[in-house]
Amino acid sequence: MDKKISDRSWKEKLFGQKSRTAVANGFIYVVLAVLGVLWILPIVYLLYTAFRVTPDTGIINSLFPKDLQLGFGNFVELFRQTENRKYLLWFGNTLLVATCSCAITTLFILMVSYAFSRMRFKMRRPLMNVMLILGMFPGFMSMIAVYFILKAVGLLNSLFALILVYSAGAALSYYICKGFFDTLPRSLEEAAILDGASQIVVFFKVTLPLAKPIIVYTILTSFIAPWCDFIFVNTIINDVNKYTLALGLYRMINAGPASFDENFTVFCAGATIVGALISALFIAMQKYYVEDVTGGAVK
Repeated sequence: MDKKISDRSWKEKLFGQKSRTAVANGFIYVVLAVLGVLWILPIVYLLYTAFRVTPDTGIINSLFPKDLQLGFGNFVELFRQTENRKYLLWFGNTLLVATCSCAITTLFILMVSYAFSRMRFKMRRPLMNVMLILGMFPGFMSMIAVYFILKAVGLLNSLFALILVYSAGAALSYYICKGFFDTLPRSLEEAAILDGASQIVVFFKVTLPLAKPIIVYTILTSFIAPWCDFIFVNTIINDVNKYTLALGLYRMINAGPASFDENFTVFCAGATIVGALISALFIAMQKYYVEDVTGGAVK
């Protein structure tokens, strides 16, 4: 009798725990679904407005206007060069700045991270702490100082100045890459050194081939930052021929009282291209995030 009662109580507890778990999971799924809709709604609105071709080019007053037409007219209008709209030129400027900054930043971060991970020197720990603290401050706090420094050396309205600004503080973001390098087996590097390889050869020939995931992460973050930046560009650049996409699109819809309503759908078309390139780049390189490149390397 006692055994039957204990079995019944055990089953009741089990079923009660399962029901509570099901309710908790259901609540979590509902919250995640709501957050997902809120997250994707601006993207849907952007795409909807970019392909919307109607006489009313401003902000949508109704979700489904009677004269709604979809097409590529906004994209055609976007690439029509005018005095205040030079999208292809802005695209080239942004691509040049983002590519150069990405290459320099990635190299700096990887080299500094490797040095902190593998080398031991007297001021290593204090230097790491100082750089970590400095990296916590947002970059725009130095905007005024950077402006006057660039003005003193005559680099205002220069794409080289943007590359310099984006790449100068790259080493402050060392900590993520350093954590990855700490997980790589030292035995491979020790074997290469015993074979006569220098530290530079070890870094480029042994360590970097094993660090594809963190290299891809660094490339993506280093490319996205200058590609989407607006604050420093707005401070340093005043020449319409040196605009990047962020500044050019902003000035396009703020050129005059009627510019916003006239160019809003064209602005959304330009923003769609900006986001599509970043999305395509991430999709093409995301496989390296989960690739176990070091599996079996020690063996």
